[in-house]
Amino acid sequence: MFVDEVDIHVTAGDGGRGCLSFHREKLAPRGGPDGGDGGQGGSVYLAASPHLNTLVSYRFHPTYTAQRGAHGEGSNRTGRNGSDLVLQVPVGTEAFETRDGSTIPIADLREAGQRVTIARGGRGGRGNQHFASSTNQAPRRTELGLPGESLALRLQLKLLADVGLVGFPNVGKSTLISRISAARPKIANYPFTTLSPNLGVVSLSDERSFVVADIPGLVSGAHKGLGLGDRFLRHLERTRVLLHIVDVSSLTGREPNDDFDAICAELTQFSTTRSDEKLGGSLSNKHQIVVPNKVDALEQPDRLDRLREHARRLGLKVYPVSAVTGQGIDAMLEAVWAAFEATPLNQPSHPQPSITPL
Repeated sequence: MFVDEVDIHVTAGDGGRGCLSFHREKLAPRGGPDGGDGGQGGSVYLAASPHLNTLVSYRFHPTYTAQRGAHGEGSNRTGRNGSDLVLQVPVGTEAFETRDGSTIPIADLREAGQRVTIARGGRGGRGNQHFASSTNQAPRRTELGLPGESLALRLQLKLLADVGLVGFPNVGKSTLISRISAARPKIANYPFTTLSPNLGVVSLSDERSFVVADIPGLVSGAHKGLGLGDRFLRHLERTRVLLHIVDVSSLTGREPNDDFDAICAELTQFSTTRSDEKLGGSLSNKHQIVVPNKVDALEQPDRLDRLREHARRLGLKVYPVSAVTGQGIDAMLEAVWAAFEATPLNQPSHPQPSITPL
């Protein structure tokens, strides 16, 4: 099951209580205070693991608590520190604190092995040994441990792909990714056969390669969440290049130019309505290549000509292909590689917390 968004609650461990104790042994009946300090509560960390590709493990277990620190003991013995809790998440996961109906970005784990402190454990309380003085040689004062930090988190997974396939349902995106990579998504002759994103690695000559993400088909209103479109569009934010797949055959009954404009409008509106600083850059500003598909079933060549002219006016390159027969695929892939190499890698726009390797 592919799960790319979950809400969880994490709580760091409380600090242990300081001990009230006095030293008592033969020949030292008034040895003075010897209460030890409480142990430090365990902290909660998020760690990026390359072995995970979904957040499904957090869907049915939303509450996580680190171990509390042990209480102090006599003979100046400090309580044991609580064990830290490390939550493994897929590479590409973003963490937001949810507070009063708003989300605050706090971490973005883009590389395997990154680890971020999410909630710090509470400090242990001091034992009565710390409160002895010349005027108070038998203090009965101790401190309670401080509580650990607690917060509600929203984890969102964004696929780490170089190239994203975007378009209406049933335009041939899954067929295309299955031809250019080893990915084997479900392919059928009806809309919405792809229900979750698929990743594939495209290998070219001279040991060149890039990662392609097949995003489920979009519909008008996707930026508002219609057909889960807002969640699908989120996976495109980290990509460098968008392949806009358009069905130019007559099977849909729609005009290719209208399909193209509708998807472009969704990309623009999604970018302008984002509230998280448009992480990874605006979708409408990404390098885009228009890929008219199903040219093997093209009965009206003027449909392709109109789309080609429309894209030319927008300054976009057009590479007609047939994902079924392989026509035009090689030229399209070389164009994608050139665009990929010429496009700089987007950087996160919000400040990043300190990240340490595991």
